[in-house]
Amino acid sequence: FLLALTNDDLYIEDDQEYAFGYAALTGRVGVYSFARYDPLFNGEARGPDYLDLILARSLKIMAHEIGHMFGLEHCVHYSCVMNGAADLIETDRHPLHLCPVCLRKLQLATGLDPVARYRALREFHEELGFPEELAWIDRRLAYVTGEY
Repeated sequence: FLLALTNDDLYIEDDQEYAFGYAALTGRVGVYSFARYDPLFNGEARGPDYLDLILARSLKIMAHEIGHMFGLEHCVHYSCVMNGAADLIETDRHPLHLCPVCLRKLQLATGLDPVARYRALREFHEELGFPEELAWIDRRLAYVTGEY
């Protein structure tokens, strides 16, 4: 696996459309750009939480592109980090987690333990201070294990 990170804006070949990132479904190679995540890029003012906004956007797109590298296509089933996004408004609406369908696909591709993954993600979101994702993970753990 190889994921390249850049601050340069990305454009799709022979097209004038920008891309947040691009990953090959079979080649296990991707590229990801931070260029558009800062509100200043579009001439907008930075709010007091702009660093959290940039971090959330970055994590969503990076998780999305890595999902492609594991063979996941755009999700059409539920609200999911693998949903396609044409702009930052759509990206901001997407969650940072996989839906059950995409999680199962990832499990089949990698052999991961979903409960162990949820527990690790819980620690990650708790450390980052993402309460909505933390609450979602707690609900999933409660459903799957009955522990919470």
